[in-house]
Amino acid sequence: MRQLTSLDAQFLALETNRQAGHVGGLAILDPSTRPGGTIGCADIKALLRERLPLLPPFKWKLVEVPLGLDYPYWIDDPDFDLDFHVRELALPAPGDDSQLSEQVARIFSRPLDRARPLWELYLIHGLESGYTAVLTKIHHALIDGLSGAEIMGLLLDLTPEGRDDLPPAPEQNGSAAGAPGQLEMLGRGLLGLPRYPLRALRSLPRALPNVDDVGPLGQIPLAPTIGHIADRLQRTITRAPAVPRPNINAPKTSFNGRVSPHRRFAFGDMGLHEVKEVKKAYGVTVNDVVVSICAGAVRSWLIEHAELPDGPLVAQIPVSVRTGAQAGTYGNRILLMSVPFHTDIADPVERLLTTHESLADMKERHKALPAELLQDANHFIPPAVFHRAAQLTFRLSTGMGRPAWNLVVSNVPGPQCPLYMAGAKLVANYPVSVITDGMGLNITVMSYNGQMDFGIVSDRDQMPDVDRLTGWLHDELNALKPAA
Repeated sequence: MRQLTSLDAQFLALETNRQAGHVGGLAILDPSTRPGGTIGCADIKALLRERLPLLPPFKWKLVEVPLGLDYPYWIDDPDFDLDFHVRELALPAPGDDSQLSEQVARIFSRPLDRARPLWELYLIHGLESGYTAVLTKIHHALIDGLSGAEIMGLLLDLTPEGRDDLPPAPEQNGSAAGAPGQLEMLGRGLLGLPRYPLRALRSLPRALPNVDDVGPLGQIPLAPTIGHIADRLQRTITRAPAVPRPNINAPKTSFNGRVSPHRRFAFGDMGLHEVKEVKKAYGVTVNDVVVSICAGAVRSWLIEHAELPDGPLVAQIPVSVRTGAQAGTYGNRILLMSVPFHTDIADPVERLLTTHESLADMKERHKALPAELLQDANHFIPPAVFHRAAQLTFRLSTGMGRPAWNLVVSNVPGPQCPLYMAGAKLVANYPVSVITDGMGLNITVMSYNGQMDFGIVSDRDQMPDVDRLTGWLHDELNALKPAA
């Protein structure tokens, strides 16, 4: 058996009937590279059966501890049913991008069944382009960005013919073949009770001075003040230099309220060489360019809806703290960093250079933070009340007048060579991510084979016209090109 960490459990605890905790991707496949030029559900199932020994999370089933005495566990599902997880459908004619976006949004609005392994895969036919789409859903409690990329790497090949020599299946330490009984789980929960006061004490020196960097926890009255006192005390004892903190407060926008159960999804792409051209011209990074053009696109949306704040928004940027030795361990190893999102700056070049400075400050702050900060902060919450406490902290973001963050922006580097799934060439891979109360917009970008694929998720009621952002992203990039 494998126990969830406090951070993994948080992604489960945040789920309600309005917000789900799964992430995924929309892969566009060209089946013409396969024999016969088509791909069907049977082909995807054959690929998964071949690779399942290398994908242990695909068979992990959640088991709760009675009375919530401890964090849940993953076990191998003794009744694993691949046919349940792999599904097939077709779009009605003409099968254009708007129909595909709507289908993705509807599928992603539905929660995963916790009685089964927490993933689903949909093969979608009928695309106007003649391509076939593969939509994946997998719970964030199982993976973060890097471990999700590891899973995709095991499903994708460098040639249409696949792999002759698959790597050996990893040992599944701590996995069990059958489901434990309630008495056994209750015993595990009781045995784990003495550990939590000790974990909280060990976490105190790391978490308390950095409470401002734990998102919604920083919204709790007196928490920032206590954190600042602890930070000064710690620096006095260790004589460590002070690290600048971003002195920004997130303003309230229409996408920072309580989310509905329904979603909107938009996707698009641009040439990686165009982004690198801008990067080289201004001496910045690819990530700087991505965040800056996202800020410009959101600025245009805010102006159109007459709600542009005077100051910058605050973006949440997930940063991996996974080490090389932790590859293949799955779960979540991330920090959630805050950075000014400069929708307040009209000039594209000035916005880019200011974004470069803000992200450089964020990197310095990241170096000073403990890698396990989010888990350390969660250790102060007893597992028995973890679910309620996690939801309460996010409600504070919507009920106290200002959110911790306005939106999520994430840039994930990917492979720069053609890849194939079951022999079909991967044309594009658009990320589909999660939104929560107080943060109803998520822009995630993944680079692949010379292009950058954007996946944008919003609340259906808060931003029904989120597809407008894709056009504005191109406008912002064009405004930064050296010729412009």
